[in-house]
Amino acid sequence: MSEYKFQQDIIALESALRNFAFSLTLNQDDADDLLQDTFLKALLYKDKFEDDTNLKAWLYTIMRNTFINNYRRKTKSNSLIQQTEDMNYLRNMISNRSDNADMKTSVKEITENISKIEENQRIPFEMFIDGYKYKEISSQMDISIGTVKSRIFFTRKKLMNSLKDYVHSN
Repeated sequence: MSEYKFQQDIIALESALRNFAFSLTLNQDDADDLLQDTFLKALLYKDKFEDDTNLKAWLYTIMRNTFINNYRRKTKSNSLIQQTEDMNYLRNMISNRSDNADMKTSVKEITENISKIEENQRIPFEMFIDGYKYKEISSQMDISIGTVKSRIFFTRKKLMNSLKDYVHSN
């Protein structure tokens, strides 16, 4: 298929692709961005398209995969931001040791809550709070990085639940 014919066939499918993009994103601006990304990828990877196959299905697949990848990237980014904000809050609460009596009581209660957590979850969490990287914790404790991340995640969740008064009062 010639370059010109390929471009004309893609343009002819614009309306259908725009509707599909909107059905995925439910937002006109995001749908327009997705449509643009799909056109760009189709033009960049034209050599991957086989003549005498269904161009519309190929473009829909590109659009769907682009949407899924963007969604995963956005979800992962939001998750990391949320985790970072939660961890910063805990770090600040633990490390900010002012002379204020309320603060001393808060730090004491937080420290007590941390000490109540099972040792195999508490130690990676404390190391992480102290600035160790996942890989360092993994090698020191002789456990996989995935296990380290999981233990830190679940410890953080337990602490956030047990310290709800501090999270919402700040």
